[in-house]
Amino acid sequence: MIATLLFALFVVMMLVGVPIGAALGLAGAAAIALANLDTQWYGLLAVPQNFYAGLGKYPLLAIPMFVLVGSIFDRSGVALRLVNFAIAIVGRGPGMLPLVAIVVAMFLGGISGSGPANAAAVGGVMIAAMSRAGYPASFSASVVGAAAATDILIPPSVAFIVYSVLVPGASVPALFAAGMVPGVLAGIALIVPAVWLARRHGMGALESTLPRPAFWRSLREAVWGLAAPVLILGGMRAGWFTPTEAAVVAVFYGLFVGMVIHRTIQVRHLFVILRESGELSAVILLVVSLAGIFAYSLSTLGVIDPITRAIVHSGLGEYGVLALLILLLITVGMFLDGVSIFLIFVPLLWPIVQHYKWDPVWFGVILTLKVALGQFTPPLAVNLMVSCRIARVRMEETVRWVGWMLFAMFLVMVAVIAWPELALWLPRRLGYL
Repeated sequence: MIATLLFALFVVMMLVGVPIGAALGLAGAAAIALANLDTQWYGLLAVPQNFYAGLGKYPLLAIPMFVLVGSIFDRSGVALRLVNFAIAIVGRGPGMLPLVAIVVAMFLGGISGSGPANAAAVGGVMIAAMSRAGYPASFSASVVGAAAATDILIPPSVAFIVYSVLVPGASVPALFAAGMVPGVLAGIALIVPAVWLARRHGMGALESTLPRPAFWRSLREAVWGLAAPVLILGGMRAGWFTPTEAAVVAVFYGLFVGMVIHRTIQVRHLFVILRESGELSAVILLVVSLAGIFAYSLSTLGVIDPITRAIVHSGLGEYGVLALLILLLITVGMFLDGVSIFLIFVPLLWPIVQHYKWDPVWFGVILTLKVALGQFTPPLAVNLMVSCRIARVRMEETVRWVGWMLFAMFLVMVAVIAWPELALWLPRRLGYL
């Protein structure tokens, strides 16, 4: 009865507009109080303890740092220089600007761990450029929103950091390595429909008339941005610093590039950058800490074991259960953000993962692919919200374009399910598994 009340209270609060973090914390606290009616106040001591326990984890220190990195590189002009370099390589022509937008978003995924930050950085440059070339604003917003979703697959990734905290058997370096190949495949999968749609509908008629940047000059200007992922990921691989320390190194590197090399960031801009990244980090970490209360109430009420037994003994089999979970998460992903999905469902799904002996790193990649799909699946699509705001279009206008890209990335998820080595080969090769 208390378990039913826990979920009912959570759903009701979500429906009436209570923020996700507050709904998780309040529902969990109410369930804990009802489960300890004889010693109610003593039982409620678990609330502050688990609030702190949900937050007091070393890998979570990387989240505000990577969010700050995204904000710094957004303002440093790195995205514009990477775009010019990419155009200098692929040239001008129908469908080339969407291709460049996706490639640059994938590359920035190796710098920032935040999809919305990536959408803002790429969208601020590419949506205006695509508009000048004759692409519809709704199509441009769709391409940028979908491309930014590769950010949480290509390391560093906030989603992988959260998952590693929830699943002790999956280390951050192993998850980062496991996300690389699926992330690149997802980017390639997005390029195919983006270029095909552009050419089929005659978009970008003016693109071939625009000037092509000089190769060597654009390379010289982009070299500092190109070096960032090499420094961050190469330093982790070489053992110079941990993923958490890598985030701090990336912050100082970004400040050096923005303030000394490109001189696009001045001292007066630092307060705005720190405030924006602080607000976004606070929201993420507050949801994480309040979800700790919800997870504790799930475990103490004994909710997880009956749900696990019901799913395992449903007669669907291993792949039937996996398909059911994917269908559930696709539905939930239309309404919840990625971090919330991890925090709510990973404690529930972990016993199922253990029962079927699925590799926790592989399952983390599958879950993250699902979250990436959710980031540009209407109605609640955080990346698409950012790109639509920049393009000044309603989200409903993007549905006819974004559906093709959702299908393309869904095929990548099916491929990773069918061939787990797509995710596990690189971490094994690097010695993380």
